[in-house]
Amino acid sequence: MIDIEAYEMRSSTDFYTYTFISEGKQTIRKTIAFTPTPIPEVYNLGFGDTDLATGKIDFTAVSNNGDTKKVLANVASAVWLFSEQYPQYGIVAMGVTPARNRLYRMGIQAYWDAIEPYFDILGYYQGNWEYFILNRNYEAFLAKRKPITI
Repeated sequence: MIDIEAYEMRSSTDFYTYTFISEGKQTIRKTIAFTPTPIPEVYNLGFGDTDLATGKIDFTAVSNNGDTKKVLANVASAVWLFSEQYPQYGIVAMGVTPARNRLYRMGIQAYWDAIEPYFDILGYYQGNWEYFILNRNYEAFLAKRKPITI
């Protein structure tokens, strides 16, 4: 796993949901949730701010809390933990805006050498899935844990 400073995080017993507190300009509860898609064995990675009163996740929130790198480290950690429990599942992530997708791409790219040995990463580009190409802006991403080789 990539060694980047992250917040302390809790997972649900089934490893489908992760929560942590973002401490920056504000104190914000964040939730990462893996939910099934219509495609068998592909799960959606949803991530956002949690409303403490309702428990609902706002997937469109832009909190600008000054801790993006640390927050993305938690997302990466959740992907790692989820895929460790369910290596047969693919994980799809799509930002709510092109800027958010660019942020995801930049995060993948920054740690590519640490990610690539463990995951196949695909990007959705012009209507097709392709193996991740550095510096290409994608509409969505798909990660799948590579089989362990001995």
